[in-house]
Amino acid sequence: MTAITDAKILILATDGFEQSELKVPHQKLKDAGAEVHIVSPEGDAIKGWDEKNWGETIPADRKLSDVSADDYHALVLPGGQINPDILRTIPEAVSLVKAFHDSGKIIAAICHGPWLLVEADVVRGRDVTSYPSIQTDLKNAGGNWQDAEVVTDRGIITSRKPDDLDAFVSKIIEEVREGRHERDAA
Repeated sequence: MTAITDAKILILATDGFEQSELKVPHQKLKDAGAEVHIVSPEGDAIKGWDEKNWGETIPADRKLSDVSADDYHALVLPGGQINPDILRTIPEAVSLVKAFHDSGKIIAAICHGPWLLVEADVVRGRDVTSYPSIQTDLKNAGGNWQDAEVVTDRGIITSRKPDDLDAFVSKIIEEVREGRHERDAA
């Protein structure tokens, strides 16, 4: 068990992340007492997508190649269409998702973020949700897709959209407190 005030949480994103899906978890997890790092592929600032146009630029705290699942309790994957589509083509990003999964650590993905779970082959046989337009991708990857604001299966948390952020963040805090989860390796 890990108190949220002792938790280190990694948010992995790149340009095109859905702005609210990064900013809200980042702030609420920090407000709860967690140490939260934003990680981008090159460690550069990243530009958000805010509903129908480009949003704010957010500084990154770390570069992807400089982080390890060993140093964190949880991984958060914001959505947006652009962000996870780019990240799933970066082998180091996919490897990081697998490392979190294989070590039993918390993974939380919202909106299109579950595309990274598909790429890492960690949804097979699990209950998941996502933005409705990618439900077929999750089903084809072996996931049991559900239309719910938050779905949790052995420490893998998924949500559909920005409207679900309160439930999403609450579930991250709850699951971090529970600690590691036993699951099959990907």
